[in-house]
Amino acid sequence: MTNKAPHTEVAHRLVGAQQRYTSGRRRLVELLHGAGRPLEIFEIVDASADLPVSTIYRNLVVLEQAGAVTRYPGAGGSARYELSEELVGHHHHLVCGNCGRMEDYDAPPEVEDHLRSVVDAVAARHGFQATSHRLELRGLCARCARG
Repeated sequence: MTNKAPHTEVAHRLVGAQQRYTSGRRRLVELLHGAGRPLEIFEIVDASADLPVSTIYRNLVVLEQAGAVTRYPGAGGSARYELSEELVGHHHHLVCGNCGRMEDYDAPPEVEDHLRSVVDAVAARHGFQATSHRLELRGLCARCARG
């Protein structure tokens, strides 16, 4: 994943969606970029205590509609948010089945190459054109595994 916050691309996407890149949206992008993993809404609210919750939700919807943020639905109506893969680079997730925590991980190049071959073969077999893929490994995070 890239280290440089993708402000130029986010601004470009927002202009395309006829939206402004406000200071609140910029702060959310900084927070999501620095997290290195999808964040739950309560984590975003806690880190943005001076922004009204309604503003945070509204800004996340705008950023998602502009293609700058990806929303991952969770259990019980909760959701996690991260910058879109196009902005931060291709990666996959580790998902804890107990606490729901999601962590980003980069597959080694040889695994990614093999996975891409498998995706292409499955897609071709079904007359489908795959444009991307995502691999989630589900299990227990280190904290939950310790009990």
